Amino acid sequence: MAFPLMREQNDSSSCPKSVLFFGQIELPFVTPMPRAPSLNSIDTQLARRVQRSARGTVFTPDSFAAAGSRAAIDKALQRMVARGELRRLSRGLYDKPREDEVLGTLWPSVDAVVKAVAGKDKLRTQPAGVYAANMLGLSDQVPAKVVLLTDGISRTVQAGPMKISLKRTTPRQMAAAGRLSGLLIQAFKSLGEPHVTPARIARLRRNLPQAERMKVLKDIALAPAWMRPMLREVARPDETSPAMPKGRRA
Repeated sequence: MAFPLMREQNDSSSCPKSVLFFGQIELPFVTPMPRAPSLNSIDTQLARRVQRSARGTVFTPDSFAAAGSRAAIDKALQRMVARGELRRLSRGLYDKPREDEVLGTLWPSVDAVVKAVAGKDKLRTQPAGVYAANMLGLSDQVPAKVVLLTDGISRTVQAGPMKISLKRTTPRQMAAAGRLSGLLIQAFKSLGEPHVTPARIARLRRNLPQAERMKVLKDIALAPAWMRPMLREVARPDETSPAMPKGRRA
């Protein structure tokens, strides 16, 4: 017994209908809709982290290591760059750009780049040269290349127009890394003995809290002999106001 050939009428303006063909239901091909990322997908985790971060924050793939494999994180970062959520500064270095009404899109700060790079490789760093003097307000010169001493390997990091040179040094040079004394020692070396003037020392005494200045004495043995009197002067406690004579009021 032959089955009749039957087809349901399908108006082009209506939704596709099933087709009865020799007693079987033939379903039309339907293009699947793209699914939204799940709450636990790598894309969602990275997007959530970036959204919570302040503008100007710098990231490396290791910043998201807990989210998944390195290959998957790299792909997710590429998609975020394509969507304009992140900017690629150089290989393995990204930032959430800052915006200025007048200047437009800004490059990240040196500190933000250094923090990301040091965190990525678990490095200790010590600002040196003109950059150290600039950080303390002892120089207005803007260095073309930022120099950092490190206990890791020597290399150069490019972040947009910014060039950061990491120079491996001796354990003695890194002994005061992360402390005010280390920054002062490197800044004074950059300036040179004739240029560490009383005026510059007075500026440091005004700008730095006394409690922090006095801690410098703990590391004074790490400084060259010519620098030690200058560091002692920086660390000297502030003079107290003279006592009022008894029986007199201010």
